Amino acid sequence: MQRNVPQKRPIPNVKKIIAVSSAKGGVGKSTLAVNLALASARQGISTGILDADIYGPSIPTLLNLEGLEPELDDRNFLVPLTAYGLKAISIGFLIPVTSPLAWRAPLLQKALSQLLFETSWPPLDLLVLDLPPGTGDIQLTIAQSLELAGAVIVSTPQDLALRDAVRGVGFWERTGVKRLGMVQNMSGFVCGGCGEVTDIFGGDGAKRKCKELGLDFLGDVPLHASICADADAGKPTVVANPDGPQAKAFGDIMAKISKQIGLV
Repeated sequence: MQRNVPQKRPIPNVKKIIAVSSAKGGVGKSTLAVNLALASARQGISTGILDADIYGPSIPTLLNLEGLEPELDDRNFLVPLTAYGLKAISIGFLIPVTSPLAWRAPLLQKALSQLLFETSWPPLDLLVLDLPPGTGDIQLTIAQSLELAGAVIVSTPQDLALRDAVRGVGFWERTGVKRLGMVQNMSGFVCGGCGEVTDIFGGDGAKRKCKELGLDFLGDVPLHASICADADAGKPTVVANPDGPQAKAFGDIMAKISKQIGLV
C-alpha cells in the first residue's frame, strides 16, 4: 500500500458518485453539472449535487440558494438544502458571497472533507460532484478518497480548450477513475431570432478528439442565450424550460451517463 494515500471511503446513503470536471475554466462546467443533476432527478433518480469548488462556488447562485444556510443534525453534520427537488451542499452556503477565501491547502482539504463526509445526505441514487477547473489538490483528493462511478470531462470545441481537456482525461486515467466521456459545451451559437446555428468555437472539435482518444462522446450542448439567462436567474434550463431543445440536450447526455453507471 502506498504511503500517505488516503483510504477510499463511502459517503453514507449515496449509491453512485460521478465527477463533472474540466481542466480549463470558462467552459460552462458548473452550469452543465447542475443541469445534468436536475435532468437526473427528472428521470426519477434521487440526486444530489456537491459543490467541490471551494474558492469559486457556483451552486448557490445557480440554484437560487444564495444567503441560505444549512442546518446541523444531531451529529453536527450539515443538512443539504433543497432546490427543484435536488439536494445540494456548497461552501458557498457557509461563507458570505463577497468573502474571498485565502486558504492554504490544509484548510482547503478540511473544508472539502467536511462537505464530503460530514453532510447528512438522504438516500441518494446519485451524487454529482461539481469540481473546480484544473487537476490539482481537490481533484486528487476526490480521486483518492472516493469510489467514483466515473468522471465526465467538459470542453468547448476550440483547440485551446481541447488541449487542456486532454490533460483532464489523462488525469482520470492516471488515478484509475473510469472516464465516462466528454461533453462538448457551447457547440454552436443559436440565434435567438432565426434559430440559425453558427460554430463560433470551431464545430466538432470535441467529437473528433474523443475519436482520437477512444473516449465516448456524450453529446453537444449549444451556446444559447437562454442557458446563460436561466443560470443567472437561479432557475437552470432543465427547470425553466423543461420541454425545450436545450433541456433535451442535457437530458440525453444524462441518460447516457445513467446507463453507463448502471442507474437505468
